[in-house]
Amino acid sequence: MNQKGTLIVLSGFSGVGKNTVITQVLAQRPDIHYSVSFTTRAPREGEVDGVNYNFVTREDFQARIARGEFLEYAEYNGNFYGTSMKVIRDNLDRGTDVLLEIEVKGAAAVMAKMPEAVSVFLVPPSFDELSKRLHARGTDDEETIQKRLAIARQEAKEVKNYEYIVVNDTVDHAVQEFFSILTAEGCRKERRIHLVEGV
Repeated sequence: MNQKGTLIVLSGFSGVGKNTVITQVLAQRPDIHYSVSFTTRAPREGEVDGVNYNFVTREDFQARIARGEFLEYAEYNGNFYGTSMKVIRDNLDRGTDVLLEIEVKGAAAVMAKMPEAVSVFLVPPSFDELSKRLHARGTDDEETIQKRLAIARQEAKEVKNYEYIVVNDTVDHAVQEFFSILTAEGCRKERRIHLVEGV
C-alpha cells in the first residue's frame, strides 16, 4: 500500500534560525521534499533561484494568483509569498514527505485547506535571544530589525494554533526535536492500522 506523504508546515520568527535548521534536516533526510515558495522579494546574498525561492516579478505572481496556482499566498513586509498546489500534492501522492516553511498567515491558510498537515513553530529560547540573533546577522538596519521584532510579537499570538513547538537553543537539539515529531507522526494509528486490519 502506497502510504501518502506527510505535509509538515514549519513557521518561526524572522531570525530564529529556520534556514539553518532546515539545511540540517534536509542534509540528514534528503528524501524529504522541501517546497520552494514563490516570492516577489529580491534575493539575499547567496540565495539561489529555484533553491531558496522561486523569485518572480509582482506581475508574474499576480498572474499565478489569477490562474489559481497557489495553495496559499500572503503578503509579508511588502512582498508576496506563495506555495504551488501542484508540487505539494504530486509529492504527497507519491508518498514523499513535504516540508513547507511558511509565515503564520500562509500557514493558517494551508492548515484550513489541509487539516492533516503537521504544524511546527520554531521559537528561540527567549525574545532577548531573538533580538540578539537579528542584530548579529548584520543584514538589516535598526529600523528593519525593530519592524521584524514587532511582527514577531504579533506572530507570537498565533503560536497556539500549531501542534508542536520546537525550541532552537542549539541547531542540533532543534533538529533532534523535529525528527522526534516526524517519528511520532509516522506511528499514528491512521498510518499503520492497515498492518493489522483483517488479521
